[in-house]
Amino acid sequence: MELLFAATIGILVSTGVYLMLRGRTFPVVLGLALISYAVNFFVFVMGRLDVGHAPIIRVGVDQYPDPLPQALVLTAIVIGFAMTAFVLVLAVRANIELGTDHVDGMPQREGRDE
Repeated sequence: MELLFAATIGILVSTGVYLMLRGRTFPVVLGLALISYAVNFFVFVMGRLDVGHAPIIRVGVDQYPDPLPQALVLTAIVIGFAMTAFVLVLAVRANIELGTDHVDGMPQREGRDE
């Protein structure tokens, strides 16, 4: 199971980095989102799910799962959504102001297919 988690996180990060290296703004936003999903998944997996234990703390129960990773991931999801919305608005504004959706703001040169 650890190999599957590691492979999933690796695929998410590598795809996110690939998309962030593209020259357009929308793939950059998707790459940032994929990397944030990979980080959230990594933090959640580090919390280790406890099978067969109580999901909440009750009197007389000694074993319960750690709620901290779940709280951190929930907070990171909210912050990631806000950052994605901000970056999308910033990209739309840059597209309107500059007339192009390239991340460097320069128009595409002739003869290049991207």
